[in-house]
Amino acid sequence: MDLFDMQREKTLKKESPLASRMRPEKLEDFLGQEHIVGKDTLLYRAIKADKLPCVVLYGPPGTGKTTLAKIIANTTKSIFTQLNATTSGIKDIKATVDEAKSDLGVSGKRTILFIDEIHRFNKAQQDALLPHVEDGTVILIGATTENPYFEVNKALVSRSVIFELNIFCGKYNDSYKKSVKR
Repeated sequence: MDLFDMQREKTLKKESPLASRMRPEKLEDFLGQEHIVGKDTLLYRAIKADKLPCVVLYGPPGTGKTTLAKIIANTTKSIFTQLNATTSGIKDIKATVDEAKSDLGVSGKRTILFIDEIHRFNKAQQDALLPHVEDGTVILIGATTENPYFEVNKALVSRSVIFELNIFCGKYNDSYKKSVKR
């Protein structure tokens, strides 16, 4: 990281949208979605134990899919890499996998590959991920607003745990319902 990277990062942090600046960084600060990340749930225990399986986070926009992925990045000891399927392709996947192989060999750290909008990858792009998910080179976290059982490659879905995030859930849902009735 050079001087220009540091300045760019500082400016982006200061000028980023409010939602990005307010994003929780710890699992304990993540509100809602207790059915997924409440204490003693599968995902909560996997994150805390740093034994994350491949995961697909599915739900409407604004439910915390990206935030949850970033919290996982902050909580685990793995290397975290993020791609967006709307702007990435097979070349980016290959570069990420090559870097993950190198990191695994040099530092012994696994790589979590977060792919936002994974449903936007075509079949060939999703197929390019498969061998690296199967051999454990990368731990995939995919985020999608579309039903993964229809939009994500069946082979990737079969190797992942699907978690559906809801707009309103748990105790926060009850307070919302009361405020809407007024």
